[in-house]
Amino acid sequence: MLAKVESRSILGIESRKVDVEVDIAGGLPSFTIVGLADTAVKESRDRVISAIKNSGFKFPPKRITINLAPADLRKEGASYDLAIALGILSANGDLRQGLTEGMVFCGELSLDGRLRPINGVLPIAMGLPAGGCKGLVIPEGNSGEAGIVSGPPVYPVGSLKEAAAFLDGSVRISPAKSSGNHGDIAERSPDIDFSDVKGQWHVKRGLEVAAAGGHNVLMIGPPGSGKTMLAQRLITILPVLSTGEMLETTKIHSISGLLNGANHLVSLRPFRMPHHTVSYAGLVGGGNRLKPGEISLAHNGVLFLDELPEFRRDALEALRQPLEGGEVVISRAELSLKYPAKFMLVAAMNPCPCGYFTDPKKECHCTPPVIQRYLSKVSGPLLDRIDIHLEVPSLKYKELSGKSRGESSAAIRERVNNARAAQKKRYEGLSIHCNAHLSSKDTERFCCIDKEASELLKLAILELGLSARGYDKVLKIARTIADLAGSEIISAEHISEAINYRSLDRDLGF
Repeated sequence: MLAKVESRSILGIESRKVDVEVDIAGGLPSFTIVGLADTAVKESRDRVISAIKNSGFKFPPKRITINLAPADLRKEGASYDLAIALGILSANGDLRQGLTEGMVFCGELSLDGRLRPINGVLPIAMGLPAGGCKGLVIPEGNSGEAGIVSGPPVYPVGSLKEAAAFLDGSVRISPAKSSGNHGDIAERSPDIDFSDVKGQWHVKRGLEVAAAGGHNVLMIGPPGSGKTMLAQRLITILPVLSTGEMLETTKIHSISGLLNGANHLVSLRPFRMPHHTVSYAGLVGGGNRLKPGEISLAHNGVLFLDELPEFRRDALEALRQPLEGGEVVISRAELSLKYPAKFMLVAAMNPCPCGYFTDPKKECHCTPPVIQRYLSKVSGPLLDRIDIHLEVPSLKYKELSGKSRGESSAAIRERVNNARAAQKKRYEGLSIHCNAHLSSKDTERFCCIDKEASELLKLAILELGLSARGYDKVLKIARTIADLAGSEIISAEHISEAINYRSLDRDLGF
């Protein structure tokens, strides 16, 4: 007999329909799976056989052929186990024909018939057609994740036996409840705050400007000056994730298997901090199964690269496309996938290999060629995509021993939110979300400067050697500073502060 059960495959962050066709015929006993299946799918043969037997059903000693259609779509993972097992039961007559029609089944089987949670349930649930699906049957461990979105009913089951009983009507299962509107989800305050950082007032101000305009940041300073501590607190002053951003971010984490049992929705902006030994595929994405990399996991959040010159050169160069376009394209001979990658890049580095080139207390033994060679590990095109350069000096004893605390993250974030609101209103109807995304043409249109500011900018180009590339960067940063001040016109004060955030242009000749 022939039976057909619908399942789903993950392609990038979207799901695709997969028909599991099961044919049971006479002949020598065999179990064959066709349809461009990877090793994990082919191994489902042994899991399905044991699960069917241990669930109280009789496995048919016949010739069984499983076809996963369409045949040109690569099938990966163990999420087809449940659909294959139900297809065999239906083709063998243990389930009436037609009970699985209109339903979607995803789940990994244990040898005893229980269902294990799988990755990527959220994009599967979001990809179901609203009017053409009777429901989605998934493992109980995925019910909270699938219930995030409204749509066709989601039925969580604990085992193959329970799934079969649910289909024939002997067991009733209530659909997982959708949380519906996420507008009332309050972002949980992290256990970190900008008030924890002592001193470094100008660096905090620079990070506030970066958060307000979505600018990428490079911090340069000796070891122990607080670069990592400052970067970790950047997410506490960024605007709260919108409902759409939460769902988009959660989809990526769902595919990567990073959602835990308690938190099914990513409501905090991600902060990813890969080690400098990370591989190209680990940072950008890829591997045998084309998984998202760190830059996609940082989508709608912050990617912090500490010890920037120590990262692989090819991995750093691959950041240029995502920083420009907000997505990463992973291409292989047989497949090409796109993953979203809109993130703020925050990088940190020492001023020289030993780290003490700018430290007034410790002597640096690095020669100028060694320093230049170290700094040149970061290419000009990558630096071109970093707007703000911050020098982070070592703290003095008076600052370390002081009892006074700085501004809280909540106070800084209020100013950031006001600046972002002004940008949203200014760029309404355009594909521009913040000042960092302004093109050269947009910069000329939206960055209006007064006469005094124009003279100061001219002086910076002539006297300080500010490059043409730095000219646009200064204008965009000044636009953000003016937004923080509530001013539509960019003044000399705003230009002056913006120039101070381009230290590499002024001092090191990049």
